[in-house]
Amino acid sequence: MARLFARIRTIAAAFGLLIMVIGPASSPLSAQVDPNASAVQEQQLLNQLKTIQGLGTIPDTKSYVLEHPAGRDWQYFHNVTLRWIAGIAILGFFALIVIFYLVRGSVKLESGFSGRKIVRFNWFERFVHWMTAVCFIILGISGLNITFGRPLLLPLIGPDQFTAWSEWAKYAHNYLSFPFTLGVILIALMWLAGNIPNRTDVEWLRQGGGIIGDKHPAADRFNAGQKAVYWVVVLGGAAVAVTGYMLMFPFYGTAIDTMQRAEMVHGVAAACFIAFMLGHIYIGTLGMQGAFEAMGEGTVDVNWAKEHHSLWLAKEMERESKPVRPVPAE
Repeated sequence: MARLFARIRTIAAAFGLLIMVIGPASSPLSAQVDPNASAVQEQQLLNQLKTIQGLGTIPDTKSYVLEHPAGRDWQYFHNVTLRWIAGIAILGFFALIVIFYLVRGSVKLESGFSGRKIVRFNWFERFVHWMTAVCFIILGISGLNITFGRPLLLPLIGPDQFTAWSEWAKYAHNYLSFPFTLGVILIALMWLAGNIPNRTDVEWLRQGGGIIGDKHPAADRFNAGQKAVYWVVVLGGAAVAVTGYMLMFPFYGTAIDTMQRAEMVHGVAAACFIAFMLGHIYIGTLGMQGAFEAMGEGTVDVNWAKEHHSLWLAKEMERESKPVRPVPAE
């Protein structure tokens, strides 16, 4: 009898041990992965936990994230995709401008200069324009350094000079964003009334705007091309300003993935902004005779206004020809 009970105890112990071994092995494969196990691979952790997160004692729990899968996609965009987009947009547009200049040349003033001047922009308009333009140029150069500086500039000037330049460029990029944003807001308010598209713009575009061909279509104070520049400045400036401040002040209502998307929008919008403004700079300097004086001195020749902004000139001449009503003495 004693032998029988001993055999029963042995069989029960073996059966219990078998359950302990088979039980965990039969659990679902989707069970929690122990991050402390030495055999766990990085990709297995990413698939299971989505992020690799450590432990910490400070209140900011976002600092506990050690690795984020979307960060690899963002890094590839920043180091590869954005460089291709910016390079094609800026260099491609610049190449088109050079080809156009070689084929078309500068738009000359057919009737010559009359010697009579008319005010086109007052001192405040010119101040806002040049403040915004100077900030835009410095912001563009310092921003391109973030995208292209390491592969292009670093090998030429060395690590010490590149570090010093990049530090100052970053300071300039951050602080000059404020007057640039102010300039975009003032431009939006100051010239909104004159930049609403209308039927005159359709006819101006149909006739080539005086740039393609020899016609000089009628235009008001701003033609269709200048209106396009206005809306690019307003909308493009708003896009780079909003996304830029999201990056300057991180985690104020944003998460890591939100800031990654903001950097993507900021980079693409800035690259397209720079490319388009190359055309504006070209028309205002080499592309059209007498155009620079409008923002340089604030005045333009009457013949220039007659050829390029005849509707605006007619309004100005009519306004100046109206007699001033005398104010009766008290």
